[in-house]
Amino acid sequence: MSAVKPNRLLRFVNQVNNSSVLPASFKGPILSLAFNSNIKYAGTTGIAIRQWDESQVVVELKNRWRVQNHLQGIHATAMATLAESATGMCFGVHVPDSHLPVLKSMQVNFVKRAQGDLKAVAHITEEQKEQIRTTDKGAAVIQVQVTDENGNEPIHCQMEWAWTTKRRPAKPQSNTKSEKKEGGELEEERRAA
Repeated sequence: MSAVKPNRLLRFVNQVNNSSVLPASFKGPILSLAFNSNIKYAGTTGIAIRQWDESQVVVELKNRWRVQNHLQGIHATAMATLAESATGMCFGVHVPDSHLPVLKSMQVNFVKRAQGDLKAVAHITEEQKEQIRTTDKGAAVIQVQVTDENGNEPIHCQMEWAWTTKRRPAKPQSNTKSEKKEGGELEEERRAA
């Protein structure tokens, strides 16, 4: 069986990770900037990518004013965004360019107050990768663990991602001959009439 061509996202991630020109300390910030620029809400929270490869993603979120709740801890929605982003990145590098990734369901249980900064680690299995590559549509639960700076898990999450083929827009159909004619021909017909 021939190797599957990586999607555009994975090619970009691999290009950054495998660059011999970029210092290692630049790779995470470059991936973070690219991700946060394209996923606007994640960019609002300031998610920092520490590792992103084909099987695992590690992202962090600093406990700073922008993402704090009334208790000066990281807000519940920011925690959920961190987990969603980690799983989406892990999942997204395997969805073919001809398909769309969509978060199908999110279950987040808040089990204890978070202390300080957060880290999310998401994993995808070889079986899930194969299923995504070989079926036109489906769903997979991507594993993620979120820990605070004390090593505790303030939330337990289950993120189910789905993929389906992109729908092509229907071409508008023309009803009259004059609608089919372009620019100058249509103008000439109007003048002649």
